[in-house]
Amino acid sequence: MKIYLSKINESWIVDRVREDWYRHNPDISTQTLRKADTVWIISPWVWKKIARRHLENKNIICSIYHIDFDKFDEKEQNDFIERDRYVDFYHVISEKTKSELQKLTNKNIISIPFWVDPEVWYPIEEKQALREELGFNADDYLIGSFQRDTEGNDLESPKLIKGPDIFLNIVEEIYSKNSKLKVVLAGNRRNYLINNFNSKGIPYKYFEMVDLSTLNKLYNILDLYLVTSRVEGGPQAILECSVIRTPIVSTNVGVASEILNTESIYSPEKFSTAKPNIEYAFKKAQEFIIPRGMKKFRDMFIENYEN
Repeated sequence: MKIYLSKINESWIVDRVREDWYRHNPDISTQTLRKADTVWIISPWVWKKIARRHLENKNIICSIYHIDFDKFDEKEQNDFIERDRYVDFYHVISEKTKSELQKLTNKNIISIPFWVDPEVWYPIEEKQALREELGFNADDYLIGSFQRDTEGNDLESPKLIKGPDIFLNIVEEIYSKNSKLKVVLAGNRRNYLINNFNSKGIPYKYFEMVDLSTLNKLYNILDLYLVTSRVEGGPQAILECSVIRTPIVSTNVGVASEILNTESIYSPEKFSTAKPNIEYAFKKAQEFIIPRGMKKFRDMFIENYEN
């Protein structure tokens, strides 16, 4: 059996997953589509770039990350129905997405969160030296957010499914009580929060598209990582924070309920009751560290192919 992973090239988590897969699984993988027995459509929005003859003649596995039913219009529905004709089974990265997807298809759905590479995401003991290196003070209270908050075609309006407006409200509340707060932003399309922080005088530091080594350092200096999404597939930040032992709280989206303690999951109006539980999250995340986390995918592909 040889697996081919669809291409995306958007500098997003899926690009990293594709690269990881080929590096760790050369024995059952190919980067030549015609040589593949199984095609993993890891980027479902570009499925039409795969020739129909391959869709019809190969074993097709498709990953779905989340379904925003508020935006699931007729065009989206027709595209799903057309692609579903070719899909043999689906992969999702959270049980929440599985329950959403079951409303749309009768195909088999397997839920496995993406793996975490311990060579990339790991705790660093010298926190103070890291803070100095990255331009922060020892007594700064650092809250992090490393996901985009605006759309690509509109760099002013908030991407509401990511909840940047929720993030802003929480940060404003904390800053009113703790003047040592500073926000640590990373990733692209952060315009909504940056514009609001500038107008409201909330201190922040922006690291745009940093490499993974720097991103690991940023996780390590945080006092709190805050997930505020309304709809989410992962987010992968939950697993990354968990293995690094970065304090994290999250709305009840994606994989949050599978990794975080219930006390670390909040509704926006009750944020003040949320408490990070570092050790609980760390233990839960061990199941998804390479090689164990990647073996789950190998087993999924092999079992499906053999059946």
